[in-house]
Amino acid sequence: MGAASSSQEGRVKTLVSPPGAITRQANQENNKLRTEDLAAHQWYRFVLSFPPHLVRDYIERFNLSSHHCVLDPFCGTGTTLVECKKLGIASVGVESNPMACFASRVKVNWNVDPDGLMRHARKIADLTLERFEADGIDDEEPLPLFHTGRRIATTNLMTLLEEAQKLLLKDSMSPLPLHKTLVLLGTLKEHEDERYSEHERLALAKAIVFQISNLHFGPEVGIGPAKPNAPAVAPWLNEMREMVDDLRVLRAKAHSRSIVHRVDSRCLSAVLEPKLIDAVITSPPYPNEKDYTRTTRLESVLLGFIRSKEDLRLVKHELVRSNTRSVYRDDQDDLLVAGHQEIQRIANAIEKRRIELGKTSGFERQYARVTKLYFGGMARHLSDLRTLLRPGAQLAYVVGDQASYLRVMIRTGQLLADIARSLGYEVMGIDPFRTRLATATKEQLREEVVLLRWPGKKNHRV
Repeated sequence: MGAASSSQEGRVKTLVSPPGAITRQANQENNKLRTEDLAAHQWYRFVLSFPPHLVRDYIERFNLSSHHCVLDPFCGTGTTLVECKKLGIASVGVESNPMACFASRVKVNWNVDPDGLMRHARKIADLTLERFEADGIDDEEPLPLFHTGRRIATTNLMTLLEEAQKLLLKDSMSPLPLHKTLVLLGTLKEHEDERYSEHERLALAKAIVFQISNLHFGPEVGIGPAKPNAPAVAPWLNEMREMVDDLRVLRAKAHSRSIVHRVDSRCLSAVLEPKLIDAVITSPPYPNEKDYTRTTRLESVLLGFIRSKEDLRLVKHELVRSNTRSVYRDDQDDLLVAGHQEIQRIANAIEKRRIELGKTSGFERQYARVTKLYFGGMARHLSDLRTLLRPGAQLAYVVGDQASYLRVMIRTGQLLADIARSLGYEVMGIDPFRTRLATATKEQLREEVVLLRWPGKKNHRV
């Protein structure tokens, strides 16, 4: 990777609006999930995911139609895919996190009979409540200052295996709600109907995270007040009702093809055909200390996607190295940016500050390296992507500035634009999107959309 010239850096900077250009009102609007966007998106979604209306903006700006195919190589919970499907545009998603990949697949599967799904869900609910009743368990949240006088036996509650339990944030879920959830999962498995099982499990994942567990998002995942006796069946059934209502509307829309692959985003050519993609709309991870597997850990374990430390290691090994929790001794993506002067300068500044501050933990020692690994991984991704793009393909990457590594500023958008240019992409601009609050510095950091184009004449499909 060659170093950027000062003239190249100048051209990128002139395309970026100053942070003050994003007003507080505009920022709040950009963060919202609008009422008209709830269908399918509300089934399961990361906190602070990039919003559906942003995807629509670039679909319109890129002049995309049913003749095109859109790729999201970091598809997360499927925002781009759902929007493309709603507009009748074919799409392909790639995601390494098994829970997020599962969510994306379910959210673009609208070939489900909503009435049959609801009937089966009610059957599961009734069977689970019968089991609770037999065990002397109420599945209702006690009212303040009142209790039923009925004692619940807590000696024979179901729980997770010790190895799985160790993967979770401590006190993620209180014992009784965990027991109820495992009973519900057992009923779903015992009476599984393959036509409905994936939608039912996704609805339970959402209910677990936002209603049954003790998790709290602010926006990072943490532990909130304990819920000693949170209901399980009612929250799940409510999620099922919303899903069924959405399906009744969504099934009437154009059914474009949408495929989701669970694969490393740096190895796209392993699963995708050459010159398949007309546009890319995506939001990759940023270089920070956010462990994306931690955000989905509870539901990943309960639904069986991750059962052991080895499972977790394998998942992290397929992720772009954006945080120190996913760095391994044999990683070599940093070699791809060894000649990039600005990335090396930032890494050296981080290491120098670490030494000055006397920071000696194992994670802190990795800050400089993970910065280089991140941009090297993104360079590897952009390099591999080139063979998949049709001439004239347009790309939008939603990325954010970072200062979480000892407050050394990383201008992610500008650096990605520079890397892309060195790989033969045309940099069309960098649009301001929104700002977010840095937890360490309490400063507003900007998020931007890096716009790229793959050279060549664009040929519309017939």
